[in-house]
Amino acid sequence: MVHSIYTGPMGTKLPRIAILGTGNMGGAILQGLSQPGVGALGIRATTRSEASANKLRETGVVAESLELVPQANSAAVADADVIVLAVKPAQIIGLLAEIAPSAKPEAIMVSVAAGTTLSSMEAVWPGAVVRTMPNTPAQVGLGVTGIARGSRVSDDALAVVRAMCETFGTVIEVRESEINALSSISGSGPAYVYFFMERFIEVAKERGFGDEAARVMVEGTFRGAAELLARSGETPEKLREAVTSPAGTTAAALAVFADADVAGIIRLATNAAIARAEDMAKD
Repeated sequence: MVHSIYTGPMGTKLPRIAILGTGNMGGAILQGLSQPGVGALGIRATTRSEASANKLRETGVVAESLELVPQANSAAVADADVIVLAVKPAQIIGLLAEIAPSAKPEAIMVSVAAGTTLSSMEAVWPGAVVRTMPNTPAQVGLGVTGIARGSRVSDDALAVVRAMCETFGTVIEVRESEINALSSISGSGPAYVYFFMERFIEVAKERGFGDEAARVMVEGTFRGAAELLARSGETPEKLREAVTSPAGTTAAALAVFADADVAGIIRLATNAAIARAEDMAKD
């Protein structure tokens, strides 16, 4: 399959959207939709706690909490054209069953949950269902989101979901059979990056650097390397080679990574993430 990759322009116009759950992913989507130049006919959000709903209201978002309004989800979806299901995977099917009687038949259901299959959602909702897999950099408009269409999703409906996801980063269209693999790379990827950053910070401190200096060294290096990659148009391989002088210090360090089979460890780690997603789909 040739994967289509999209990065949307500003000036996006979107229909009415309901976001059920505003944790990491739901909150990231909400932030993307709140950017200047993004126009939606209306956005409503629901939260578990009244404290969270109050915080959203302070930013101008229409929000209700299940704590005070138990039927908030059903009320939020009543006139929505796109309904984002941003709750935990184990709650998706129950939430769909709860809101189905209140939602418009033509509404597009968008899941951001790992492990919840299109077929399981389509068994509850007779309309359009799209699976999406964003990542946390969506919170700063730099997310990578995979989207997989269900069997009842028209091209126009998919375009609406794609436009929504483009407000917080880049979109890759995939088959559902590929979404767990995508999640193991881009979905979980930020955690892998932070893990390596933590280890480098630990080593810097072992070398005698203070907390602040260690963080500046590591965070600045990761941020700068990513920005250089983005601006240069070069491949990671080319930029790595540019830093690695033959028989130099960087070459010595990279040889240790190679001897430890870091590439093999990355494969094992991503395989474990895929296996866990597959297990979640069976639960």
